[in-house]
Amino acid sequence: MTHTTGARSGRWLTPYELATWRAFIETAEQLRNVLGARLREDSGLSEGDYAVLLALSEAEGRRLRSSALAAHIDWERSRLSHHLGRMERRGLIAREECEDDNRGAEVVATAEGMSAFRRATVPHLRAVRELFLDALTPEQLDAVAEITAVLRDRLPPRP
Repeated sequence: MTHTTGARSGRWLTPYELATWRAFIETAEQLRNVLGARLREDSGLSEGDYAVLLALSEAEGRRLRSSALAAHIDWERSRLSHHLGRMERRGLIAREECEDDNRGAEVVATAEGMSAFRRATVPHLRAVRELFLDALTPEQLDAVAEITAVLRDRLPPRP
């Protein structure tokens, strides 16, 4: 259903636009909450743990400088530092001096961390399929991909 009004060029949102925006935000938040709860139940990993381990699993040598990791997962460095401390105490990651730059540290996925990541991935992706992909027709999934690409193009680039 398409609703076009003068509000597109004006300052205020129409009731339809506001309802659509809120439905989008609230549904995305609820979906993330349910997926996060399932991830914790299935694996004991938080969404943050999974994001860090995913980034490290994709990095060369399963290691990244903390500044690069923060940029990759779009977290502030202070938030990441606190989270990494918790992950380090649980044995999921280690922080090591950079081999080529002694001023910084690299975050390294431990064998235990990678094992936890691998165990979490199958049930997590199963939940993504159940709650997101299987709810949509192929045409709707194409529309979501197109919409997210358009929205991403309007946002400032990530660092």
